[in-house]
Amino acid sequence: MSILLDLGTCLYHLGVRIAAPFVPKARQWRAGREGLWERLEARREALQGCLWMHCASMGEFEQGRPVLEAIKRERPELPVLLTFFSPSGYEARKGLGSTAPGSLVTHVEYLPPDSATNAKRLLDLVRPRTVLWVKYEFWPQHLAALRQRGIPVHLVSGIFRPGQPFFKWYGAAWRSMLGCFTELFVQDEASRALLAGIGLRNVTVSGDTRFDRVHAIVKADEAFHLAAAFRGEGPVLVCGSTWPADEMVLLECVKLMGRAPKLLVVPHELDTPHLRTIEQRFPKPLARWSEVEHSPVDSVRHTLGEASIATLLVDRMGLLARLYRHGDVAYVGGGFGDGIHNLLEPAAWGLPVIFGPQHGKFAEAKGLIDAGGGFCVHDAEELAGVLKRLLNDAGARRNAGEAAARYVRERSGATRRIVPDVLMAL
Repeated sequence: MSILLDLGTCLYHLGVRIAAPFVPKARQWRAGREGLWERLEARREALQGCLWMHCASMGEFEQGRPVLEAIKRERPELPVLLTFFSPSGYEARKGLGSTAPGSLVTHVEYLPPDSATNAKRLLDLVRPRTVLWVKYEFWPQHLAALRQRGIPVHLVSGIFRPGQPFFKWYGAAWRSMLGCFTELFVQDEASRALLAGIGLRNVTVSGDTRFDRVHAIVKADEAFHLAAAFRGEGPVLVCGSTWPADEMVLLECVKLMGRAPKLLVVPHELDTPHLRTIEQRFPKPLARWSEVEHSPVDSVRHTLGEASIATLLVDRMGLLARLYRHGDVAYVGGGFGDGIHNLLEPAAWGLPVIFGPQHGKFAEAKGLIDAGGGFCVHDAEELAGVLKRLLNDAGARRNAGEAAARYVRERSGATRRIVPDVLMAL
């Protein structure tokens, strides 16, 4: 079975290379890994004895960030290697890497393709003291190399479901990867019970560190003068991490509403064709964030406020979690595709949160619905109905927003359950 898993990994990498000339994301994945070893070699001395944190993408980094920040407060001299699997995560956070005193991360890099040779080469180069892998990432050769060298590996905010390969008759190779972890910090009791069922006892129910991260973002209370100018008297619907399927529902909803709120649109993918499609279809006047972000404050106030812009299209990465501050209601994308994106970011700001029907894998969706702060919609008509109710009834909107914020606040604290064990391994 392990041979089949390795073969699957090789075929995946081969598929990416074949697709690179035709698929922008695959091309970016391949191009980003060119020069990987040279970049690591240049940081070799600075990274010796580092903490290595690996994340699939941007969302997982934000999930693991509270743990990393807490460790750095205790060990500010500790070098940190941060790796990503996806281009979107790497591109968004590659600027974090610095050898300057006080830096959170020493170097940001792509995860080398999973092979025994690459895993050995990476460990020989940076010689990590301990390793944090966040939520979902499981790469057999990297994990096997870490176990062989006796390097502590901690899974942060893991979550497990019965349908995953670990719990199937054919999942022996997957189960062997779990055996490489020193400690598995999981989000809930259901995950702990599943792991206990396959003989794993090195499991701690810590909760989800995303609650700590969004709580910290709200506490920092960073404002954007562009978004504030656009908001004006409001109301504003923040459309976060949207995909084309979400955007079609939103556009139909706008037609049904007649008098629609201002739309602050932050797409999940920022490729040029997608942005052009939004420009063409969404309510006018429309402004792009990049076109006004460097303008003087007075000019921005006139352009976005007095000119009654109907849609502000945010074509910059890494802003969404803080932009929710300037909204009245949030629509979070992904629920008409493979699954919703981060619901906790708008909830932490006290916004009622609306999302599509594909949310079965996300406990926070059900939690927010049960708390009264989340709303699932199945089509444009339902979305229009929910929006009208929330925007026309200030009391209903306030109650839903307070329920959403309370749901997040009451579940914070996972970081303090994880950090002491990680510090002991350093």
